[in-house]
Amino acid sequence: MSSHREAPAISKDPVADNTDTYAFVSPDRPDTVTLIANYIPLEGPDGGPNFYSFGDDVLYSIYIDNDGDALPEITYQFRFKTKIRNPNTFLYNTGPIGDLNSPNWNVRQFYSVTRIDSTGRHELDDDLKCPPVNVGIRSTPDYEDLAKAAVHELSGGTRVFAGQRREGFYVDLGSIFDLGALRPFQDLHLIPLAAHPGVDATQHLSVHTIALQIPKTLLTSDGSNPSDPTNSTSVIGVWAAASRRKSRVRVGDDVDEAGPWVQVSRLGNPLVNEVIIPLGKKDLWNSVAPSTDSQFQPYFAHPELAGLLPVLYPSPPAFPNLKAYTKERVDIEAIFLTGIPASILPTAPTFTGTTLAEMIRLNMAVPPASSPSINGVLGGDVAGFPNGRRVFDDVATIEIRALAGATIPLVDGTFTPDAAAGAVSDFSAAQFSSGSPPGADRYIDNFPYLGVPESGFDVPS
Repeated sequence: MSSHREAPAISKDPVADNTDTYAFVSPDRPDTVTLIANYIPLEGPDGGPNFYSFGDDVLYSIYIDNDGDALPEITYQFRFKTKIRNPNTFLYNTGPIGDLNSPNWNVRQFYSVTRIDSTGRHELDDDLKCPPVNVGIRSTPDYEDLAKAAVHELSGGTRVFAGQRREGFYVDLGSIFDLGALRPFQDLHLIPLAAHPGVDATQHLSVHTIALQIPKTLLTSDGSNPSDPTNSTSVIGVWAAASRRKSRVRVGDDVDEAGPWVQVSRLGNPLVNEVIIPLGKKDLWNSVAPSTDSQFQPYFAHPELAGLLPVLYPSPPAFPNLKAYTKERVDIEAIFLTGIPASILPTAPTFTGTTLAEMIRLNMAVPPASSPSINGVLGGDVAGFPNGRRVFDDVATIEIRALAGATIPLVDGTFTPDAAAGAVSDFSAAQFSSGSPPGADRYIDNFPYLGVPESGFDVPS
């Protein structure tokens, strides 16, 4: 996942660990926006007998800033409750699960959805069903139908889904965490080895998804349906979070929780806490709101990975121009902290003002692309990352290219990107992972867009 296990504390608390956040104009319902928050990193499909589930003791939140002040004008909150039919069996299910009301399904989850906005707190529903996990052909023989039945309609034209989905993020985790190696280029690395196609580390994994599909008129500050990309009301900022009660006491089998909710994880743009924020600040980052992000500005102005690339790829020097560039990385700050102004991206600006705040910024007036590029804006597709983030956007490649200097000329015409930064564009993260883009079964064409999770029975050996 794009920010899996990214901080010391949250790596020990997977049910509260944000892994990915997405925000995009829905391609099949372009009058709506889809927001997705994923949790629980690196789920193996065969992870029984206690299969993965949301935390009953976690408050999950999706925040929307629609006036550029880095504070949420709209919040969607989710609480989960697990119900066990028969506590005297170890089985998740006692027979095939034919529908969401099947008596064979022993361990079920239900959830509530609450919207908080300027008019108050509104409980949209309090007994929505999650689908089961995809156990296998005998337990969940028609899993796709079970998942479709778990897409619920809320008031005002909003849809919601919460449950297991296929992991959409793709990258060679084992290689990139081994001193930033990219297998196709590792013959140029500090420790040279033969170049090889990558390994798609996440292709068989699952994730737990909370997804909303919301009419745009419920997201804008004035209730309008945005049509002008240059109008500031067209841009929203989005991030997700997870919180726990401040106090938790266990006595035998009983657990008592009290006190205010305390944020333990948050995620806007991918890979920020993982790659930009240093180790000593990662837990702090997860605990604070985007409105306080000016304290982290130096790490965006001089990102560590940009300084490491010339060291990791020294012979022949792959990044001589990047090595010599010591100015503040205004391009990185724009991508992550302020949004991209119209002077740089006139057809899809995401600028929200001078308040520094790390959020996914989405210009809702930009329609879905008819021929989308996984490289988003860098691939000439302004409906993609970093204008929002779609499930298939190749965010690892886009961010590596940006950190390697590909976006510096947008703010500093005196800089020429190194040839190596351009070479990265010839290999997407999917190719770093497997030599080809992710398979079509990774995604579906409609809400919630992430594909059907692989079953535990069918997981490859």
